[in-house]
Amino acid sequence: MNRRFALKATLAATALAALTACAHTPKGDDIVDIAAANGNFNTLVAAVQAAGLEETLRSPGPFTVFAPTDAAFAALPAGTVESLLLPENKDQLVSILTYHVLPGAVQSGDVLGAVTNVATVQGQTVRVDGTGSKVGPSVKVNDANVTAADIIASNGVIHVIDKVLLPK
Repeated sequence: MNRRFALKATLAATALAALTACAHTPKGDDIVDIAAANGNFNTLVAAVQAAGLEETLRSPGPFTVFAPTDAAFAALPAGTVESLLLPENKDQLVSILTYHVLPGAVQSGDVLGAVTNVATVQGQTVRVDGTGSKVGPSVKVNDANVTAADIIASNGVIHVIDKVLLPK
């Protein structure tokens, strides 16, 4: 009797798992949705919109975005953000923002223990250093620290950084 019950329970669980796997899962939040909902990326979201990149960062991707916080933007020289948001500086803004984006989804585990130069969507490379520090694993992008890693979006991954990356 117990064997029969166990067999029926196993078959039912397998059938349920198969149905669940085939079921349509709702589309998750994309990179822009996650940044906008967070509250620490208001400047980044405004810049993405001003640069006309919102639709791109909502597309299927996948993308890896090194997302500077509002505090990182505030650390730029006074007036820099306001100047970049002006329509006449759109090309420069696009260049800076696309310097924060990699094609493909790269998670922190992919870079731990290595130093790599990676091509950005902008065309230049960033130096990703996953060799860590004396206190434990850490990742740096150029001279910015990754303060939160592997925020998974429906179209890629976000890594929070503490500085705005500026192309050379």
